[in-house]
Amino acid sequence: MLTPPSRAINVALVGVGNCASSLVQGIAHYRGGANDTTGLMHQELGGYHPDDIRICAAWDVDRRKVGRDVAEAIFARPNCTTQFCEQVEPTGATVRMGPILDGIAEHMRAFPDDRTFCAADEPQPDRAEVVAGLRETGADVLMNYLPVGSQRASEFYAECALEAGVSFVNNIPVFIASDPVWAERFRKAGVPIIGDDIKAQLGATIVHRVLTDLFRKRGVKLERTYQLNTGGNTDFLNMLERSRTASKKISKTEAVQSVAAARLVDENIHIGPSDYVAWQNDNKVCFLRMEGTMFGGVPMNLEMRLSVEDSPNSAGVAIDMIRCAKLARDRGLAGPIDPAAAYFCKHPPRQLTDDEAWTALEAFIAAD
Repeated sequence: MLTPPSRAINVALVGVGNCASSLVQGIAHYRGGANDTTGLMHQELGGYHPDDIRICAAWDVDRRKVGRDVAEAIFARPNCTTQFCEQVEPTGATVRMGPILDGIAEHMRAFPDDRTFCAADEPQPDRAEVVAGLRETGADVLMNYLPVGSQRASEFYAECALEAGVSFVNNIPVFIASDPVWAERFRKAGVPIIGDDIKAQLGATIVHRVLTDLFRKRGVKLERTYQLNTGGNTDFLNMLERSRTASKKISKTEAVQSVAAARLVDENIHIGPSDYVAWQNDNKVCFLRMEGTMFGGVPMNLEMRLSVEDSPNSAGVAIDMIRCAKLARDRGLAGPIDPAAAYFCKHPPRQLTDDEAWTALEAFIAAD
């Protein structure tokens, strides 16, 4: 039986970093028609608007955020994203201490406090406490914003979502929705999941995919390509430890390989983080090169530089993922929500071209 939609979408956050900051600012920015709808892919999605979203709970491990209202915590260091909304009203949700597990990479302890995570000296909750927090706040959707490489911590919160019956949106490249075992667990539990690894609104991956698909459609053979990225936020600092980026490289590389006319051999494709440049803060710069062969075997190459504010770029997609997760919950759906994952994520359970994914997403939204 379908659940009648309620106006409010209660969202719980795991990690109150730059991406969460942009999301919370965005909810305030678009609330009540205060501004035009520029930047929204969908002003209305399945009957839900941005101002239907409420932050009901949050977990983090940084001492500058734990114990503060989310509306304050999103501007605490080491967050460094653009403040584009001057007034963010208190949410009434206080940031709770979360379990650290593998959420803080060891090398990050060597950097200045205003650039890195500073763990709070607070008791860390067990699963039962987090599940109770989700239930008591009436959470509909749990957003995973943990640092790249947080395998154990992500699995901890995925277990919490399963037990609490809360839709799970996995924004990071830890493979849960795209893992058949996890996918089946969510399906059996009757809980929707969207993932893995959020694809930014107009970021390096979506641009690289569209150009790769264009090569295929126009009969140009793609022979070699690279995508190098630099940034100065905690995401890039965290990824200096290359052991934490293994799944990230797989996710970004497969997102491009999946739309190519023919798979490139490993040595001819390089996609992944390049370096941490502190003064860039939340600005991400992508250097993209593609080499190919055109009509008559004549060579060509394309070079592009893309500069974007990284976290608002993510939030422009997250605001739709939340509403799709709630829509799936209303409809009694369970397991991976393939149309949303294919359009919004780099490593969905089922890869589609972006044109195909857009068509599938719109059909999903429009369905009764």
